[in-house]
Amino acid sequence: MVNPVPQDYTPTGLRPDSLITAGAADEIDTDVLIVGSGMGGATLAWALKDSGHRVLVVERGTFLPREPENSRPAEMYIKGRYKNAGHWYDGSTGRPFAPGVYYWVGGNTRFYGAMLPRFRHSDFTEVAHYDGVSRAWPFTYEDLEPFYATMEQLLQVHGQTGEDPTEPPRSQPYPYPALKHEPVIERFAGSLREQGLHPFHTPNALNVTTQDDRAAVTTADGCPDETGMKSDAENRILLPALNDGVKIMTGTEITRLITAPDGRKVVAAEARHAGRTLRINAKSFVVAGGAVNSAALLLRSANDAHPKGLGNSSLLLGRNYMVHNSTFFVGVNPLRPNPTKWQKTLGLNDFYEASPGTPYPLGNLQMLGKLQAPMLKPARPWAPMWALAFMSGRSIDIYLTTEDLPSRENRVRVEGDRILIDWKPNNLWPHHELVRRVTRMVRKAGYPLIFTQRMGIETNSHMCGTAVAGHDPAQSVLDPSCRSHDIENLWVADASFFPSSAALNPALTIGANALRIAPSIAQATKS
Repeated sequence: MVNPVPQDYTPTGLRPDSLITAGAADEIDTDVLIVGSGMGGATLAWALKDSGHRVLVVERGTFLPREPENSRPAEMYIKGRYKNAGHWYDGSTGRPFAPGVYYWVGGNTRFYGAMLPRFRHSDFTEVAHYDGVSRAWPFTYEDLEPFYATMEQLLQVHGQTGEDPTEPPRSQPYPYPALKHEPVIERFAGSLREQGLHPFHTPNALNVTTQDDRAAVTTADGCPDETGMKSDAENRILLPALNDGVKIMTGTEITRLITAPDGRKVVAAEARHAGRTLRINAKSFVVAGGAVNSAALLLRSANDAHPKGLGNSSLLLGRNYMVHNSTFFVGVNPLRPNPTKWQKTLGLNDFYEASPGTPYPLGNLQMLGKLQAPMLKPARPWAPMWALAFMSGRSIDIYLTTEDLPSRENRVRVEGDRILIDWKPNNLWPHHELVRRVTRMVRKAGYPLIFTQRMGIETNSHMCGTAVAGHDPAQSVLDPSCRSHDIENLWVADASFFPSSAALNPALTIGANALRIAPSIAQATKS
């Protein structure tokens, strides 16, 4: 039996008046309403904190307690202590599944591995892939670059330039030096270099200095972190914003956005809070609940002026749902123990872009934090824990991602309270080729036993694309500033706007874009 997670936890040092409740009121007024407190919502709140506007963040979850259970993988992976997103449904089979998303303040960043790469320059352009074309974005890498630099400062990113051949140009160095490889990973990096490859130190927001620090956060890739050494959207971005005037309502689900009769503006949001229905009035509305929930909210907000969902004149809302083709890859040498505490210091992008030996982009390699037996148990439920412990104690653990491509048929739908996901993976040949090449090089590095697990529909932590941004209202849901083409005071600030998925972790790009669009939201709210 899982012990209940405390729901009344508040972080140390939180300004008391920043956490609000409705009290007896049926209506609340603000200037900017932000739906969701993950990377997009939290960063936007931070960017607007000095705008002079009243900013309210609404989060359906509560603050996740910093407790000993955070770093116990059995609590996370076997007991499901922090799983609170309910079920979504596979649109092709009707089968329910537990999605890889979490409703807590800070969103999925409370569970991520703090891997914070910039997208490559080519990711913003049209790129030919094996299975089709990756779309160009309505702005360039150069447009986003200064905001990447600000995000790296906010999140205290550690990194090193000059190693990755695909690295885009930078206006500033990383704010902190890269985390050093531990001995086993340094040996692996040496083998890759001997094979003619270019391993690099990953950009990572883990603030560790000693081996004891690394031991304390060894499960932080996939589990919450009670130490505060992992930078996430809550501790590095939202809490400073809350202590500087931004407000938050937790335990509050926005169920519908309400427009004026002519449909040109949103005038209010309908919310469920403490068993009651509330109305939140605002001048500007920003949806940042994640690519699935944001699309679902806008679809459920259909009315006479917007019968197919808010801002859906293009009929693309909910479509072009993308998640990476991804594989957990484990190489084992039974004779070689791996005492590494934090593996996630090494990446490889040699196959990220097309080249003479790689006619199509294949994707990215990054290490996992360090797998432990309870983390493997859900994928191999038949295996005894002692065997999984033996294996994980002698393994190197890798995460492989390949870009999947936008498709109208991959989409989010709603049926009443149910969310349905139609997803048929595409661009799979490059992913299989990536796995094949990595298998060869890992064996050359001394790990003869290879185990792989390709991720399915429930692994959607990198989801994007359900409200794509673009210049043409007939071919996109949002304009280049991520404002709805159809509704003048509605923006989307999560990865829904991505025209393509790239093949890298999206968190830093989500945050950088929130900084980019914040001035336009602040200006529009004044008028």
